[in-house]
Parts: sequence; structure tokens; C-alpha cells
Amino acid sequence: MATKAFKKEKIKTIEEIMSKAKVAIVSDYKGLSVSEITDLRRKLQEEKGDFTVLKNTLAKIAIKGTKFEQLEQFLKGPSAIAIGFEDEVSPAKVITKFLKDNKKIVLEIKGGVLDGKAITPNQVKEISNLPSKPELYAKMLGCINSPAQGLVNTVNGVARGLVTAMEAIRKQKEEQAQ
Repeated sequence: MATKAFKKEKIKTIEEIMSKAKVAIVSDYKGLSVSEITDLRRKLQEEKGDFTVLKNTLAKIAIKGTKFEQLEQFLKGPSAIAIGFEDEVSPAKVITKFLKDNKKIVLEIKGGVLDGKAITPNQVKEISNLPSKPELYAKMLGCINSPAQGLVNTVNGVARGLVTAMEAIRKQKEEQAQ
């Protein structure tokens, strides 16, 4: 049986983790082996996230009054939380990819919280289809760079045409001089 001091320490740890989080997704971890949980945790950590199995009552106390308070509705039965610290999309991507790669695993996504709003399991799957931040930055940079590239090509085309015309005039004058 856990002591009050141990429970307070766990609550404090959960509060610290959640204060740094941008997104939290609750899932049922029933049927997962320790190695599978570890594998999922490592994949999330590679994406600047984490996967934590926790006691529902302690989690409910820790999230009270925070932007993740709506997680409470999903904290029933065995629960684990996938957390994203830098990117809101990556935890959903990692979990759905993990489920696709391991078809025998039955990991039920219960829901989550993004920007202080509860999201359903279907919305978590939709979020996993969104591009990640680096992909969005690359697309945005491409959009910004495209008009500049067009301008450079136009200016180069005019300059190239001018040089070609001047070269043709030079050759014509040389032929007339001979």
C-alpha cells in the first residue's frame, strides 16, 4: 500500500510532466507486454514525447485545474497517457503507426486533450494524418520561396535575353566589318 508521501510525490511528478505537455492522449494498455510498452515509450521519446502508465485517481488529482482537466473523462480502467512536449501531432502519429505495425496489439485510444479541448479517438486518428511541424515548415518555406524563385528566373531570363541580343549584334557588326 502506497504511503501519503509516495502519493504526493507521484502527483507532483504528474503535475510537472503535464505542465510541460502540449498534448495528452489517453489509451488503454491492457494486453501490452512490458517490452511493447517500452518500445512504444522509446518511439515517443524519439519524437520528444513520453508514454506513462499511471493510477487514475492520482492523475485526476494532478490535472485538476490545468488545461488537461478534461482528461478526467477518459481516465477509467487501465490508463496510460501519451504526451507530446514539442509537437502536437507526433504522439498521435506514433501511436497509430505503432498500432498499424503491430496488428495483434489491441491498444484502445480513449481520447485526449489538445489546446485545452477534449478530442475523441477519431479526432486523434485524424490528427495523426496531419503533417508534422518540420513538414509544415518545409511546405511553408517552399511557398515563401516559390515567388522569389520565379522572380529570380524572370530577371535571369531578361538578362540572358539581353546578353543573347548583344552577342547577335556583335556578330552582325563583325560580319559587316569584314
